[in-house]
Amino acid sequence: MAARNFVAIARAAWVCKACVVACPLCQTRKAKRNCTALGRAICTVCCGTKRLVEISCPSDCPHLAASREHPPAVVRKQQELDVAALLPSMAGLTERQHQLFFLFQSVIARSKPDGLARLNDEDVAEAASACAATIETAAKGVLYEHTPATLPAQTLAGEFRALLAQVREHGATVYDREAAIALRAIEQGARTLTRPGDSTAYLTLMGRLLQVNKAAAADTHRDSAAARAARPAAKTDSGSIIIP
Repeated sequence: MAARNFVAIARAAWVCKACVVACPLCQTRKAKRNCTALGRAICTVCCGTKRLVEISCPSDCPHLAASREHPPAVVRKQQELDVAALLPSMAGLTERQHQLFFLFQSVIARSKPDGLARLNDEDVAEAASACAATIETAAKGVLYEHTPATLPAQTLAGEFRALLAQVREHGATVYDREAAIALRAIEQGARTLTRPGDSTAYLTLMGRLLQVNKAAAADTHRDSAAARAARPAAKTDSGSIIIP
């Protein structure tokens, strides 16, 4: 009788514990850390691996701030490796071409092919190559739109063209030659960094770097907001590229 009671109490305690402290994301680890974005507690592993990827963390999240100030050694090492791998394809880019490079990368990150298609490194390379070739051909006086072979690449190429039109509508001056150079850098990176058996190696690497840039931009925006509000409005620099 006592044994049966013990088993029943133990089972009830286990069920109660699982209901109360299980992380709602992984359903396995203890939910120890309060997540302001989700409005509930999650485990530390999900907090560290899903922040800014699956979780839209607010800029004032204390855990996000701590991770930026003191990233784990493995994260710092990965960032160093990513930058070193990307540098050859970006060698020689001017500041404005560098801005265009990451502006195009933001389009790649948001691109969602129709249906079940999944964007891969080859699609990125083909889309960038086609857009660059169209610009280069036009510079020679020949109007011909180069078209990638796959539907995901065609969609992405259209998004590249739409981005350039949008940036120019905002009043920024973007020279075709600069755009073509930035697109060729993306093509080179996608072709050289993809690996056999991993058709999204370049996309994964750029995803990590864009998260780092996003966090740095958020910090810069927050730190300079008061200074911008305090000083008189300045004339917009026509040489800057406005990111929509």
